[in-house]
Amino acid sequence: MLLEKKLWWLISCLCLAGVGIALLSQHAFDMQPCAWCVFQRLLYLMLAVIAAIAALSQGLIVRLVCTMLSLSLTIAGVLAAWFQAHVASQSFSCAQTLADLLMTQTGLETAIPALFGIYASCMDARVKVFGLEYAYWSLLLFVLLGLLVAVIIKGFRTLRD
Repeated sequence: MLLEKKLWWLISCLCLAGVGIALLSQHAFDMQPCAWCVFQRLLYLMLAVIAAIAALSQGLIVRLVCTMLSLSLTIAGVLAAWFQAHVASQSFSCAQTLADLLMTQTGLETAIPALFGIYASCMDARVKVFGLEYAYWSLLLFVLLGLLVAVIIKGFRTLRD
């Protein structure tokens, strides 16, 4: 149980660090985000909250629900980052894509523009950091988070046996 709690806190901290690095890149280094960028920020923040709830929870059912939600969010994050890198970044506009509609229709873009504001097209947001596109860094972080959730799932299986 102690290892599981530590893993949940690690997941939450990694998510918050990912969003923090994205905000630093945007506000300090003028790397403006596209719709898919801010959609991934939303996924990271949701995952951070769910991981914190799981870390604080003593109930098995709550932790199982958090585990399944976390696994779903990491898969969604991998797919979003892959889509951004392979499809959206090849188009001139992210307008009317799932990410754009979700961020604008929920009102997040206008309610918290410093965090969720869409300021670049997907093609303009193709930026390399240490030789790798930003979308691939995000994809790698989502994969790492998914692997950490898999370790937690393995722990549940060990408890059952």
